[in-house]
Amino acid sequence: MKKNNDSNIAEDNKDVCCEKHEHHHEHEDHCGCGHDHHKHEYEAHCSCGHEHHHEHDDRCGCGHDNHHEHEDHCGCGHDNHEHGCGCGCGCEHGEEDEKVLTIRLIAGAILFAAGIVTENVLSSPLISDILFVVAYIVLGYDIVWNAIKNIFKGHLFNENFLMSIASIGAFAVGEHPEAVAVMLFYQVGEALQERAAQKSRNSITELMDIRPDYANTEVNGTITKVSPSEILIGDIIIVKPGEKIPLDGTITSGETYLDTKALTGESVPRKAVTGDTVLSGSLNTGSPIYIKVEKTYGESTVSKILDMVEHAQSKKAKSEKFISVFAKYYTPIVVALAVIVMFVPPLFLGDFRTWIYRGLMFLVVSCPCALVVSIPLGFFAGIGCASKNGILVKGSNFIEKLAKLDTVVFDKTGTLTKGVFAVKDVYSVIDKDELIKYAAYAEFYSTHPIAVSVKNAYKNTVDTAKILNYTEISGMGISADIDGHKVLAGNVRLLESNNISHEKAKSYIGSIIYIAVDGKFAGYIVISDEIKADSKVAISALKQLNIKSVMLTGDVKKNADYTAEQIGIDKVYSQLLPQDKVSKLEEILSSKNPKKNVAFVGDGINDAPVLMRSDIGIAMGGIGSDSAIEAADVVLMTDEPSKIAKASKISAKTMSVIIQNIVFAIGVKVLVMILSVLGISTMWLAIFADVGVSLLAILNSLRALYYKD
Repeated sequence: MKKNNDSNIAEDNKDVCCEKHEHHHEHEDHCGCGHDHHKHEYEAHCSCGHEHHHEHDDRCGCGHDNHHEHEDHCGCGHDNHEHGCGCGCGCEHGEEDEKVLTIRLIAGAILFAAGIVTENVLSSPLISDILFVVAYIVLGYDIVWNAIKNIFKGHLFNENFLMSIASIGAFAVGEHPEAVAVMLFYQVGEALQERAAQKSRNSITELMDIRPDYANTEVNGTITKVSPSEILIGDIIIVKPGEKIPLDGTITSGETYLDTKALTGESVPRKAVTGDTVLSGSLNTGSPIYIKVEKTYGESTVSKILDMVEHAQSKKAKSEKFISVFAKYYTPIVVALAVIVMFVPPLFLGDFRTWIYRGLMFLVVSCPCALVVSIPLGFFAGIGCASKNGILVKGSNFIEKLAKLDTVVFDKTGTLTKGVFAVKDVYSVIDKDELIKYAAYAEFYSTHPIAVSVKNAYKNTVDTAKILNYTEISGMGISADIDGHKVLAGNVRLLESNNISHEKAKSYIGSIIYIAVDGKFAGYIVISDEIKADSKVAISALKQLNIKSVMLTGDVKKNADYTAEQIGIDKVYSQLLPQDKVSKLEEILSSKNPKKNVAFVGDGINDAPVLMRSDIGIAMGGIGSDSAIEAADVVLMTDEPSKIAKASKISAKTMSVIIQNIVFAIGVKVLVMILSVLGISTMWLAIFADVGVSLLAILNSLRALYYKD
């Protein structure tokens, strides 16, 4: 999915400057080109594609990426899940459908009841024993068969094995009803557990129900439905009211209101008119619109989002890894303890039958299924809840990290500010329109937002034939012959180096372009950015969570301090080169609480070095932007920095639910194990401690999905 596509980055207006030109004004990020706060300073980003930027430990040593699980036999007996599927049937998946299992459960329950009646009411032990054996075969043949197959595969200690040994052992000591009960209630509980887990997965999937089923094209005046994958770039599609937009593009005709809730979490529809860019997955709630397709289905926003969510579980949290390792060693240990319970006490106390029965209860209780199924499901629910709120988290490892934030480090332009520059003031010695004309001609070859703002201020068409002898002066600006006049455009150093007397600009908050024409000062243009309305709310929300805020920017100190003061940033570092930003982040990382994490928030691939060095990389402006979706660990789809605090709260709630599951499951199991050894527990309680606890833990995991502030 990752691509280093510089042309796409430029097309997506990610502030990537044309490589041929250096543009020089007095604003941010002093990189030597004169554009002090421009965003193209490190277009030469990591050549690896940013797939690996924080979690190098996710590789297992086999040489493959971690999208596989190496038959991750954790001890729960689920042969091919990834600890997130919630399987609980104990069978190999696909071997039988739900109807067959239901019939088996009903038949087994009837035979079990008949055996109880025959034994206790009719006093026919032989008939009752036959009924119990048949009931056991009907209910448990698959469990025993899977246990045998796993033994030959070298996977001895799993749930199938534990249940088989416990139930067969119960038969051996004459507890026939208990043996059948183990299988009956185990299968019933596992079926309920599977249904609960499936409902959980369906709920999460429904949150991301944004995949379009078809696209409408018009052929010879007739509208035809085709697969979105058949549509090519440049094709025109029609989206009717009530339909999802299938591919990214630009409206060529019509206007409507779009419901983007599934993409951004925002409930208020937004107006879209001719010329607007629209994203796949949005729902048309107004009138029909015609869209010119700009991305194929595979590269569309909806495909990338769904692909990212689908593979989010490939990056495991430490808690998940711990549980997998825990189960791997836990199961053989408890089997060994059960054997000790069965055979050591009788050597001193006698009564082998009683102690073997207690050891069998110990085995039933010991199954680790409650942990290895409910915990990954809890993380998945947290990821689903974040997605519902317009926050895309690329793995459960980042849920764990977001719950322990110490500091959030922000880029300035495009993150805390809108990144939309506009001419705010013009001081001119010559005619004002002439001054803007010279500036627009000088900036014609630049794609930087500041240059674009100057060109937008010039309402006429630039005649490139009038631009001659174009020269870039490193760190200062541009020299060119424009319409027969020698023009200099850049920072104040450009005029000083040419001994041109000039008026110093007033104390403006923004960027200043000085203009000289034919060796004489002609005036200057003030360009500035706007602070996002949401930025102050974001910093306030972080303070409430005791999370520190820092801003790193290449902007001049005056502008940086003004922005920080307006929104309440705790600490600001200004006039930084790209390498300086990394150094400052290193300082912050070295001084943090070792148990906490530092997040860096930027607006895409331009902040790659710092995004990759931080514990958590969070991208702003990501929706529709390949670079943001591909490079970051977390993507805020609405460009609202306040979503960072919400992401931290959701993550903290998720971790709370997971810790509850761990404590509850282990606590109940240990308690019932002790009761089993003491002879206080029964097989029924042992079954609850396994299947019942698993079901309750799964239901508890759902609370992470529906978390609200």
